[in-house]
Amino acid sequence: MSTREYYIQCFKAEVPKFVRVLKAVPLDKADYRPHPRSMSAGDLVWLLASELRDACELVDKGQVNYVQKPAPALAESLSAYEKNAAALKRRLAKVKDAGWKKKARFLMDGKVAWESPLGDMLWGFLFDGIHHRGQLSTYLRPMGAKVPSIYGPSADDPGM
Repeated sequence: MSTREYYIQCFKAEVPKFVRVLKAVPLDKADYRPHPRSMSAGDLVWLLASELRDACELVDKGQVNYVQKPAPALAESLSAYEKNAAALKRRLAKVKDAGWKKKARFLMDGKVAWESPLGDMLWGFLFDGIHHRGQLSTYLRPMGAKVPSIYGPSADDPGM
């Protein structure tokens, strides 16, 4: 199995885990943050949705210029996550090995912040998303929500 095929398999397996965590965030708690320097729950959900939109642009154009935009309402961010995950799945099905190895660029303020093969960058996006999903999952109990099963049972969800 190629790394491209393995990435597609992993991405498809991770999306439902992301959705479970995102749906666990109470709609009235988007402003929750455990510390003034921490991102709010709503900003984290929007970041996860936005990363998938940026990943689609990377696949389409070979580069993305990151622009942080204010988070919309939590329900809109969740909808954007699901829409962008489906769009990325469709795009991934069309990426060939040559495209997977082609250089991609991540720009910030128009300057190259990261350049690597597309596949490496998409893995980086996935790992960053998993990191932020973990961050968001630690917010859930203090917000009064339950932590869903991610890789196995949680104290709140047996994961059946």
